Amino acid sequence: MTRSTILIVDDEISNIEIMNAVLEDDYEVCFSTSGQQALDTARAVSPDLILLDVLMPGMDGFEVCRQLKEDPNLADIPVIFTTGLGDTEDEMRGLALGAIDYVTKPIQPAILRARVGNHVELKRLRDQLASLAVTDALTGLSNRRQMERALEAETARLARTGDWLTVIMLDIDFFKQFNDTYGHLAGDRCIVMVGAALARAVKRASDLPARYGGEEFACILPNLDPQGAELIARDIRLHVQSLNIPHECSQISPFITVSIGVASARCHAGMSPDLWIKEADRQLYRSKQGGRDCISAIEFTAADTNLHA
Repeated sequence: MTRSTILIVDDEISNIEIMNAVLEDDYEVCFSTSGQQALDTARAVSPDLILLDVLMPGMDGFEVCRQLKEDPNLADIPVIFTTGLGDTEDEMRGLALGAIDYVTKPIQPAILRARVGNHVELKRLRDQLASLAVTDALTGLSNRRQMERALEAETARLARTGDWLTVIMLDIDFFKQFNDTYGHLAGDRCIVMVGAALARAVKRASDLPARYGGEEFACILPNLDPQGAELIARDIRLHVQSLNIPHECSQISPFITVSIGVASARCHAGMSPDLWIKEADRQLYRSKQGGRDCISAIEFTAADTNLHA
């Protein structure tokens, strides 16, 4: 099991050494001796908890905490202030900024160990709940909510450089007939197997395969041009075919097949993430109208989408 990471922030090396001695047997420990260094380290390491000194030269702990909580990528990291002040007003100020606890100096090892342990465990449970909220329970893929979040983030990121973004949508052909013939448990197994095939075909760490709903799947492929997207779509189709799931009521094959729609465009400021979904969905509809078990693709621009408005 991977050990949790604790970031200790204190301008006094002796304090860091004391806290490290208490925690090093149970956690991966890193440290910073200034506020700016703490922010840089937090962005690089994404620790599970930060022990943050209040009184530091230059940027104090309050300012570090404020900047942490304003950064969407760092805001969920729990912060415990370490201080010798013993001042209620300072404690209230820290809690108001988003800190979850205080530990007073001189450090009491048993108290430090217990409080760190409690908050690390609470964060682990929160992370599990957050993961469940964006994961499809049946397939283990991202769900529609997570896909839409990721698509919004990718369009904003890629708009800065004008790079390509592709969205693929696919649908299991004649799935209602499959359910009617083999039953809903078999239907669920089919969805799981198709989801796994999609995940095998979409290999890059930056790609996001998702279950969009029912028997429909989608994936986000950043930095992928139309030619590369077509290769991925073909690979998805072949992976699904290789499952050899019997489908005696299909009108096109004795086995499960999928229809696929592909939409690729260069990202530019002001382009809505919904454009990729709408265009991929149009292409998926074309595949279904064209006989199913096939791929339809489009390379579009923002101007092209106005024609459909």
